[in-house]
Amino acid sequence: MDTRQTLRAAKAVLRDRTPLCTDCGRTCGHACCLPDETGRGGMLLFPTEAEEYEPLPRSFHIAPAPEMPEGLLLTCEGRCDRRMRPLSCMLFPLLPREKEGRVRAVRDRRGFYVCPLLESGVGGLSPDFVRAVTEAGEILYTDPAHRAFLEALHRQLDAWKDLLG
Repeated sequence: MDTRQTLRAAKAVLRDRTPLCTDCGRTCGHACCLPDETGRGGMLLFPTEAEEYEPLPRSFHIAPAPEMPEGLLLTCEGRCDRRMRPLSCMLFPLLPREKEGRVRAVRDRRGFYVCPLLESGVGGLSPDFVRAVTEAGEILYTDPAHRAFLEALHRQLDAWKDLLG
């Protein structure tokens, strides 16, 4: 499988899975997909994912991601067709992480600023969703580009944790 096929396979696992049985965006006003008052925010695009947004749909915006060299953030106007969502959106508020050869779904630290679901921990989310994030992670970690992307992202998140204490 190439990088693009790997991305599609991971998205297919998550296509119909959500953190809650209802629209969790109602809880926070879709905070995870809207830019903040400074125009920052959005979801990181995984390797090759920006190509899926060419041409860029009218309600979407892409900007550089300050936290990831060469990374891109996608924002929308708060509602979109689930089939058009980036993988980061489908995974949120979790991220797959490999440790000691095992992939697990862990809380995305960036979500603590916008996602009230994280207060309950992973146990407060749909078990089906958590399993799907893990399965998508197992797929992603087989591809060198996605593995490198996730490892760089986790290094960045760990650095923030160490900095903030």
